[in-house]
Amino acid sequence: MTKQIITVVGGTGAQGGGVVDALLASGQFAVRVVSRNPASKAADTLEKRGVRVVKGDLLEPTSLRAAFQGAHGAFLVTNFWDPTQMPKETEIGNAAVKEARAAGVQHFIWSTLPDAEKLTGGRLKLPHFTGKARVDAAVEAANFPRHAFVQAPFYFQNFLGLLAPQRLPNGGRGWAVPMDPAARVIHAGDVSDVGRTVAAAFAAGEKLPNGSYLAVCGGVYSWHDFVSTLNAQGDDVQVQQVPADVYDTFFPGAPEVRETFQYFEQCTYFGPERESRIAAAKVLYPAGFIGFSDWAERNLAPADAKT
Repeated sequence: MTKQIITVVGGTGAQGGGVVDALLASGQFAVRVVSRNPASKAADTLEKRGVRVVKGDLLEPTSLRAAFQGAHGAFLVTNFWDPTQMPKETEIGNAAVKEARAAGVQHFIWSTLPDAEKLTGGRLKLPHFTGKARVDAAVEAANFPRHAFVQAPFYFQNFLGLLAPQRLPNGGRGWAVPMDPAARVIHAGDVSDVGRTVAAAFAAGEKLPNGSYLAVCGGVYSWHDFVSTLNAQGDDVQVQQVPADVYDTFFPGAPEVRETFQYFEQCTYFGPERESRIAAAKVLYPAGFIGFSDWAERNLAPADAKT
């Protein structure tokens, strides 16, 4: 039998790449990835794994129609941190949804996050959360035969990049944060588990309630939890709370990150509907998601962390 096609928009990135990996591992679907440059090295690597890579650009919505044509399902993730997408993430998300529906996609999964601006009464904007949340209504209004929403956690992988331990003013190593380091409000997890959840959602089909929200969570943590876990594994790191106005001077874009941490403290990462959405993901993927301790043991050995 010919396998149903799943089109993945964002398949050369971290989250979309995890979706591609999980779909290929399931062996249930044919995978099609949309790329601005199908001749790139990343695209060539995907082709060698049996993925069909087609040209398409979120910034040119009509270019997506052919990529969605003939696909049973589609997964869409936008990238706020791409400077070309940042100022109009909601706009390009809405346009991509319309193209997928017009092309006849039957099962659509959108990667979203809570509407932080709404949840905080406008006090905190968090465009990299809110911009995605505002696409949810377009997904619902499109009337796909089936649709679902996946919510990605605070990635453990952040500790390998942007949030790697830094030298602190007191001479130690670790993190300066503009929030209570004891507040257990950060829903975190491995980016690969997002892909596994999406693949499970496509495989579940009608068994998954239509319009489900799936919050992928390896655990809920405080900064003290992260530090104590790493130190128990032989590292020597610490966390210090700093005033918001001081944090804002640390690096370009710091105010956005500061507001993110403040949102965590006020609403938690996944917001007020967290329990039901986390539970829905766990039911869908009963094998469970990796926790920070196990992930750190595999990926953050002290020798790797100390730079």
